Amino acid sequence: MADASPKYRPAAPDHLLPPPAAMAAAAAAAEEEEVTVAAPHDGLMFWQYMVAGSVAGVVEHTAMFPVDTLKTRMQAGAPLCYPPVGLRQVLGGVIRAEGALGLYRGLGAMALGAGPAHAVYFSVYESSKKFLSRGNPNNHAAHAASGVLATVASDAMFTPMDTVKQRLQLKSSPYKGVGDCVVRVLREEGIRAFFASYRTTVVMNAPFTAVHFATYEAAKRGLMEVSPDTADDERLVVHATAGAAAGALAAAVTTPLDVVKTQLQCQGVCGCDRFSSSSIGEVTRAIVKRDGYAGLMRGWKPRMLFHAPAAAICWSTYEAAKSFFQRLNESKAI
Repeated sequence: MADASPKYRPAAPDHLLPPPAAMAAAAAAAEEEEVTVAAPHDGLMFWQYMVAGSVAGVVEHTAMFPVDTLKTRMQAGAPLCYPPVGLRQVLGGVIRAEGALGLYRGLGAMALGAGPAHAVYFSVYESSKKFLSRGNPNNHAAHAASGVLATVASDAMFTPMDTVKQRLQLKSSPYKGVGDCVVRVLREEGIRAFFASYRTTVVMNAPFTAVHFATYEAAKRGLMEVSPDTADDERLVVHATAGAAAGALAAAVTTPLDVVKTQLQCQGVCGCDRFSSSSIGEVTRAIVKRDGYAGLMRGWKPRMLFHAPAAAICWSTYEAAKSFFQRLNESKAI
């Protein structure tokens, strides 16, 4: 019997071959299929995504918290407490006046907010991406839309603790700790104070997350295509590099809205201006009137210094946690 494998199959006559355009399309599809890296964590349970996201969020924010403190102090907008000086001067001032521990004020509030918020963030993202992409790993619009949906959900959970964190990070903060801040804000300003910046946070984080996730997925796939044979061995480096690029770009684009958010969260504390409403336009005009347009970019350096490594840490930790659950699930299935 003749060998029917593709290697020995006789060539088809020319009149049986498909048109050149169809052959080119088939070749392109084959090439696309060859370099597409399958998602290695399909089949994880919803709670596993939540745990992986929670761990990633806490690790990320804890590692980069000192940089976040410097950003907050540069952006808060209290001229008496925070003259417009550079990153080095702010860092030196904190170390001289408060010691290294001054860089970690508000860390407890961050942990209380970041863990649950990131659990919601990543679980909503994974669920939305699976539904919207319909199996296409290169659907960047689905990645961006999933990121926006994840942001709206997670910000509702994180904003109250983020407000507490920001106020504790201020120089000469009048609050003794997380509990004292929560009680005093509730008593003196009401529960609405915890959500004064929610609208601004969503407006900021929606484009931030859209840019972040779309850049991350595109960069990740591009890096894996460079060397698809070693993609599995280099997966941690790929996730960290793609995450850093995504974080830096998204942070640069959204700095003005982050300044508005910080000033809304810190208003009336330590000499920070108080605003008659939480309107983004009103706060923006007040900042420009007081500091010029440069005031909208205050803290952009520590913001980028925060988000580039933070995103690398977050994504690599998240993917490592998912890999752990994947191996756990496979061991149970045996």
